[in-house]
Amino acid sequence: MKNVFYWLPRVLSIFLIGFISMFALDVFGEPQWLLALTIHLIPSYILIAITIVAWRNETVGGCLFLLGGVLLLVFTRLEALIIAIPAFIVGVLFLAKGHFLKA
Repeated sequence: MKNVFYWLPRVLSIFLIGFISMFALDVFGEPQWLLALTIHLIPSYILIAITIVAWRNETVGGCLFLLGGVLLLVFTRLEALIIAIPAFIVGVLFLAKGHFLKA
């Protein structure tokens, strides 16, 4: 069971990064698609950085995922709930591993 709680939030965070990155694929029709792609992937870069932090320290990473979900909801006025819910789930799973399942 400890193995599941170790890998589940990490795999889900990688899936979340892939899901967010798919939204950047609409830039290939634009003339400066490389610049547009780099700009559209900024949320993915932020999630990669949070995942690296969470991989090393589950408690801090879980808090960062929860904070990111809350900030996303605040800035989009609750319109990005489909993206914030997976961030909340990943954050809670990292906190569960880092805080409650210490061993």
